[in-house]
Amino acid sequence: MSDTSFLDWPFLEARHRDLAKHLEAWCQRELPRDHADVDATCIQLVRDLGQAGFLEGTAGDGIDVRSLCLIRETLARHDGLADFAFAMQGLGTGAISLFGSAEQKQWLDKTRRGEALAAFALTEPRSGSDVAQLDTVAERDGDHYRINGEKTWISNGGIADVYTLFARTDEAPGAKGLSCFLVPADTPGLEIRERLETISPHPLARLGFNDMRLPASAMIGQSGQGFRIAMAVLDVFRSTVGAAALGFARRALDESLERARNRELFGASLADLQMVQGHLAEMALDVDAAALLVYRAAWTKDMGAERVTREAAMAKLYATDRAQQVIDKAVQLHGGDGVRKGHIVESLYREIRALRIYEGASDVQKIVIARSCLAQQDTARHK
Repeated sequence: MSDTSFLDWPFLEARHRDLAKHLEAWCQRELPRDHADVDATCIQLVRDLGQAGFLEGTAGDGIDVRSLCLIRETLARHDGLADFAFAMQGLGTGAISLFGSAEQKQWLDKTRRGEALAAFALTEPRSGSDVAQLDTVAERDGDHYRINGEKTWISNGGIADVYTLFARTDEAPGAKGLSCFLVPADTPGLEIRERLETISPHPLARLGFNDMRLPASAMIGQSGQGFRIAMAVLDVFRSTVGAAALGFARRALDESLERARNRELFGASLADLQMVQGHLAEMALDVDAAALLVYRAAWTKDMGAERVTREAAMAKLYATDRAQQVIDKAVQLHGGDGVRKGHIVESLYREIRALRIYEGASDVQKIVIARSCLAQQDTARHK
């Protein structure tokens, strides 16, 4: 049984505790799922999460980041694919929620009900962390845009019903020349060029755009606002990546505590060995520290902060990096079982690694934090 004392922290309210209780009961009944066919499983998970009402807060006005974090942490603790399915509904529609027109927001009813899957198409072969280097081009053609280019590592690629796509419209060099578009999956010219396999199977794809035509009304926000839109979306959802890592780490700690109590070595339980106790203490410390950073960032955003770039970067960096260490210790404590395919800690070991890369790699988060600290000091000096 996982420690739930964090639910009483002042960052959270009674409604969050009710949500956690309701979701935990659902997870106990519904998870984990069979991952043999990840496409079919993801589609069904989105439908089931929608029918249960857990997708309501992923889109629309007034997104509650603490609720998103609680849901991702809980789902990740039970089933990494369930967390993935939930997360993409929010990230994939974030631009529509924050900047979309009334017509574009009609998609949100479908995604919240689990009737349509969403995807966030930003990364390209030549531009991952450096968003300003996007090569996909959207050229104005009368009352349409003609789009050519390629995206890669797109979550839900190949199974999504709607994509938010970022492309260069060249109002200015670099980041200032990007725009965002809403792209239904059946748009002619959108190609699924390759399905990508990773160490922890998720639906990912390389997308191509071959003279894809979109009406001008497909643009989300204003021309040239694409970078701002992407950063605003990530500002909301980056903390939730830390929450997913926290869920993985909390499950690894739970499994390790159980292992330590029930496994004997040299005539005593593992739990009696001081070295093992040291490992468990470090794991518990990392879990609690990560939780504090994650829910601080989420609370700060929910309290009305326009940007939480620094707080979200700290939460994601610390939670994902330390979760990797927690899970590594869990594998070590489980011995041979820890690397046996299908064992829970083995699956956690594969699940956690990608979180240190996507939505801003760990090294990029360090740059973000350092720049924020330097800027804060400069501001203080000039007051």
